[in-house]
Amino acid sequence: MKANTVLITGASRGIGKATAEAFAQQGYQVLINFNKSEQEAVALYDSFKKKECSVKLFKADVSKRNEVEAMINFCVNEFGRIDVLVNNAGISQEKLFVDITDEDWDQMITIDLKSVFLCSQEVLRYMISQKKGKIINISSIWGMVGASCEVHYSTAKAGVIGLTKALAKELGPSNIQVNCIAPGIIQTDMLSSYNQEQINMFSENTPLMRLGSPWDIAMCTIFLASHQADFITGQIISPNGGFVI
Repeated sequence: MKANTVLITGASRGIGKATAEAFAQQGYQVLINFNKSEQEAVALYDSFKKKECSVKLFKADVSKRNEVEAMINFCVNEFGRIDVLVNNAGISQEKLFVDITDEDWDQMITIDLKSVFLCSQEVLRYMISQKKGKIINISSIWGMVGASCEVHYSTAKAGVIGLTKALAKELGPSNIQVNCIAPGIIQTDMLSSYNQEQINMFSENTPLMRLGSPWDIAMCTIFLASHQADFITGQIISPNGGFVI
């Protein structure tokens, strides 16, 4: 019997990379999706192959249906199945609300929210027929409580939360669990616009007195994908060190 398969969007860096590594360690067949970060994706793929992990690479802009459809079909053709989808791909931008352009808004909604719609819809063509599957969406604490100077990002991530809850209700009878992880402030490239003083302030305002790591989020994803989480659906789990309670 073949091992379970996971498809992770935006898997070349940060949370996506850590999540791919965690699933590979669990013996999953892993499809690494990337779009622009080819060098990082290839390096991750090579590291997996050295460890004799079952892994494939696929370049796709997950905000475009034709590319998403091709990616899902590739995954099923190569691995014979698809058990877990992790909708992780996304961007962020810090900008005053009055300065957000139409292009900024459209790009944020398309990449951070529409991609979740497209990938989930396409993967369900397989999951519904097999009466089994798990969809795990990566949102943000800012989708829960909003962030100043990140209105479009907060809006998109709040949309991911709403999509998760509604889709979980719809897919429950098909034995498909849909859950959402809303990370707190995590040490990734998304913090590059902040200086060290601001980052230290984030740590000081977190009850656990540290920022999160991509591995913290990856471990939560592994749990939601496991059989131990089979009775959990439509939930928003927020590993944030107590930053939002």
